[in-house]
Amino acid sequence: YTGLLDHIRKAFAKANKDKGAKPAYFSANSEGACPVCGGSGVIETQLGFMETVESCCEACQGRRFNDEVLAYRLGGRSIADVLDMSVTEALEFFSRGETRLLAASRILARLTDVGLGYLRLGQALTTLSGGEAQRVKLAAELQKRSTGRTLYVLDEPTTGLHFEDIRKLLAVLHRLVDAGNTVVVIEHNLDVIKSADWIIDMG
Repeated sequence: YTGLLDHIRKAFAKANKDKGAKPAYFSANSEGACPVCGGSGVIETQLGFMETVESCCEACQGRRFNDEVLAYRLGGRSIADVLDMSVTEALEFFSRGETRLLAASRILARLTDVGLGYLRLGQALTTLSGGEAQRVKLAAELQKRSTGRTLYVLDEPTTGLHFEDIRKLLAVLHRLVDAGNTVVVIEHNLDVIKSADWIIDMG
């Protein structure tokens, strides 16, 4: 959704180019995947008429990559270490010293702006709630150059958010409106409702 992992893969490949590394090695869906679990980090066991059971892959210990790829380092971290970082941790990591990566930092800052600092970089999209998925899309949209003529429709984007994260999200929504865009939000949260220019109450 955001293109963040592409930048990280390229940074790993560049840091390890003397060892012949290439970006595809650092994708769990490609050449660098653990050969036992296929890059999922888990082994699924079919139990006939019962539900499928998932267990941690013993070969990669749930890290999803083969041993050769896990040996490559960026700022002393493996690709599995980086994907296990939260957005907040990764923003700090890619904003300093030898691991400074401006393109990644911009995306991570937008994810933080919409209250997603707690998400793990390697977290599967299928594990996100509806509100989280919308905020990921919103963060991706915020990276684009604003035309001031965009209509954003959000459905309960504050679901599960802490009060401080709601405040951050509201600041982002106000920025969009101030730039001339229109934001329509379906919401029950009173902090969001009271900051709207217009309210349509459907009982």
